[in-house]
Amino acid sequence: MSVIFPARRRNAFTLVELLVVIAIIGILVALLLPAVQSAREAARRLQCANNLKQMGLGAHTHLSAFSYLPAGGWGWGYVGDPDRPNDWRQPGGWMYNLLPYIEQQNLHDMPKGITDSTQRLAATTNMAMVPIGGYHCPSRRAAKLYPQVIAASQDPINANKLTMVSRSDYAAAGGDNEVHPGLDLSPFQNKFTVKGPASYAEGDANGEVFDKLKEKASGIYFPGSALEVQEVNDGLSNTLLYGEKYLNPDAYSTGKDSGDNEFALMGDNEDIVRWTGLSASYQPHQDTNGLSNSKSFGSAHSSGFNGVLADGSVRSFNYSVDREVLRRLGNRRDGLVLDQSKL
Repeated sequence: MSVIFPARRRNAFTLVELLVVIAIIGILVALLLPAVQSAREAARRLQCANNLKQMGLGAHTHLSAFSYLPAGGWGWGYVGDPDRPNDWRQPGGWMYNLLPYIEQQNLHDMPKGITDSTQRLAATTNMAMVPIGGYHCPSRRAAKLYPQVIAASQDPINANKLTMVSRSDYAAAGGDNEVHPGLDLSPFQNKFTVKGPASYAEGDANGEVFDKLKEKASGIYFPGSALEVQEVNDGLSNTLLYGEKYLNPDAYSTGKDSGDNEFALMGDNEDIVRWTGLSASYQPHQDTNGLSNSKSFGSAHSSGFNGVLADGSVRSFNYSVDREVLRRLGNRRDGLVLDQSKL
């Protein structure tokens, strides 16, 4: 007697079923990808805000130690110098003077105590070529070296020629008016240029230039700045300290943007200082291909730029922020009421 067994069923996808599954997976990926990208950008934006928070805390630690905020430096012709005083006589800018208070003491001190002129120039040059992670927004670019392509006449006074340098995505608040040495400072026009004094001796001998700049400047930062709390007349909670700077994405890595063509550890310059005036050149923007602006704040974030007030609190500012309110926030002494609900 023969036994007939039932035919085995094959548990497999048909081609049509497989294509349907692939299509469903593709739809799910398409739906999830924006959410993943959004989550990543939120994390990067949070890291950026934390960078500014650390800068604000560092500035207050400096304030506690010396009774004045980190100095603004002389001009773009100088790298920071650890053997100089850290007040108006310090040629390096706020990013240099903040280093010991954001766990970068060793970097700050690289040329310290070196008396041989050749070795000192080399150490100062090397200092300007060390990337600083906390000075870069992760939404924009990595902390690495970038090319410096400026003319030979713009080489630093107290360092060797720089070709690859450390940069930054942040800037100090220079107020609602730009003030530079050598420009509209009668009778001091011939004392300094925007590069700074021609030498340490000339800078030390002309403190009145920096006094004049303090009289004219409305913000916390300007050449030679080293303000005490009482000089921020509008109050620390009503005055902008640091924020993200605008940058043309075409020039993120080229050094061809005039507001990003030098190095982080130099003195006062639009690479590390921005302003809040009412003219169009000070309008904050999201980074936009083809649009260059070396005067304004801005960022790579879609919703706005991050900033830290002089009291250490971090804020996010929409690009559509009320311009008058932002102007007042940049001015340390206008005495006007600041409506922070409009920020």
